[in-house]
Amino acid sequence: MSGPVSTVAALQDIYTPQALAEQSLRWESLLDKFQALYGAPAQFVARSPGRVNIIGEHIDYSLYSVLPMAMTSDVIIAVSTDLEPIKEGTYKIKIANVANETFPTREFDIPYSDVEIDATKAEWTNYFKSGLRGALQLLRKKYGADFKPKSMQVLMDGTVPVGGGLSSSAAFVSASALAVMVANGERDVDKQALTEVAIVSERAVGVNSGGMDQSASVFSERGSALLVSFVPCLSARPVSFPETDPELCFMVAQSFVTSNKQETGPIHYNLRVVECSLAAAYLNAKLCAKGTELPKDAGPLGVSLRGFHDNYFKGSSLSMQEQLNELVDLTKATLTQEEGYTLEEVAAGSGIPVEELRARFLSSFPVRAERYKLRQRALHVFTEAWRVLQFLFMLEHPEEFPDEVPGKAPGENPDENLGEDPSEVSGEDSEEDSAEDSAEDSDEGSGEDLGERPGGGSGEGPGEGSDEEEYVMRYNDKLGALLNETQDSCRDLYECSCPELDEICTIARAAGSYGSRLTGAGWGGCTVHLVSVDKVDDIRSALLEDYYAKRHLNVRGLEDAIVVSRPMNGSAVYVVKDGKIQV
Repeated sequence: MSGPVSTVAALQDIYTPQALAEQSLRWESLLDKFQALYGAPAQFVARSPGRVNIIGEHIDYSLYSVLPMAMTSDVIIAVSTDLEPIKEGTYKIKIANVANETFPTREFDIPYSDVEIDATKAEWTNYFKSGLRGALQLLRKKYGADFKPKSMQVLMDGTVPVGGGLSSSAAFVSASALAVMVANGERDVDKQALTEVAIVSERAVGVNSGGMDQSASVFSERGSALLVSFVPCLSARPVSFPETDPELCFMVAQSFVTSNKQETGPIHYNLRVVECSLAAAYLNAKLCAKGTELPKDAGPLGVSLRGFHDNYFKGSSLSMQEQLNELVDLTKATLTQEEGYTLEEVAAGSGIPVEELRARFLSSFPVRAERYKLRQRALHVFTEAWRVLQFLFMLEHPEEFPDEVPGKAPGENPDENLGEDPSEVSGEDSEEDSAEDSAEDSDEGSGEDLGERPGGGSGEGPGEGSDEEEYVMRYNDKLGALLNETQDSCRDLYECSCPELDEICTIARAAGSYGSRLTGAGWGGCTVHLVSVDKVDDIRSALLEDYYAKRHLNVRGLEDAIVVSRPMNGSAVYVVKDGKIQV
């Protein structure tokens, strides 16, 4: 799916028909405000969306595949380079936000040498600066160390809720990096290069990002989820949902509990990254041959549970699912301290001195903990990676799903594996290889043949009428069960849920959701629900009555609380002509 970011001529190339009217008014307002603020029209608009992660929570930074989709909610940045720096040896950035009362206008004279970012301060422009820094590194790699960036006038508008678990920061950083590259003459910005820049750039504001959020924001295509893989390198491909009657869709419901990854990272998000990395070092030392080094990889701290995984199973003929099953058993037998491990105990188990552990794992980002729960975090990662493979198989082989009750993740019921040959899901080499080939050849991998209704097609399913309806319902139930298991694991093993998220999931399931779980980092933010379109009103009513009514929201808050979402396009550049928008 790599290639250049799309340059579009009209908003209909970005948004669905249902969203066009609202979005055209928003874009026109952005351009009018730009003209009023800077006295000249914007030259172009860079756009990157937020995302909903369907399944694969908190495993991207352990380098396991995930399945997100982009949303309508996005960040749009209007830009002009019609500005000259005042101070010699610098370039100027004027940056404003349409919500200027909350996000005040700033002006910077930035030296050509570097972009300074104080990650200890919760300053909204840090996200633009981080995209700026990353983009300049890429431009200097291409044009030489003496490359001098242009000055920019910028006006930003974002509709991705901050702290809502829908990746507002990734959307902002991705759009910022894209804006800087286009402002400096790049007309064909490579999607993969932009994604890799955005992943690294967001770490400059103190977030140990794994890469899923930026990949979804940049690569997504309308109508498809996105399988994002990180081994052997970053890659993404569309995955379609099979046709069902009634149609499936996703509801996204906010908890209105805000969790800012930058502010709470030391005890939440960043701590989980550290715990997974420490678990990788511990398991590698205990289970791999003596002297086997944990390989350096694309994990935020340079190593990952996937690196240990590949070390342990090097040359194995086991399928990926069989490997994950075995890793769960090994983790339970090896990491036995449910209360967690002190740093001294991790040092003793891994053979890495305490000071080296501090330097390698605790010095990049602030973290606060007395004990590190290596067992629980590793178990979540391995079981969640297993669930992604199960979910993917069911999407790409809707006619082959089993009649038994939904399978449990490894360790919960290791003998029950949804009935299929695991090698059909993932092959013998890696989950990414199998994801590419799981439909036997590239034709199904393109998504062109995935519209077949579960139970229909080549005689595998029942006939027409009530039998088919029952078959579809059981298929949906099994997809939903995997999402429900993810929520259980996020709550009990990864400890990234909260009472409000648990409550929303319980209410939605009782009202007809097939599967409900938190989405995003957790500790607040949003939930995602797999529902049939005929149940949307029932679930919305139940949530309004049983959850939101107690929170005394205003009309706008209620409008934003629940959205029905379908997969949307990723990043794009819109070239403005005569200061006007073409719908």
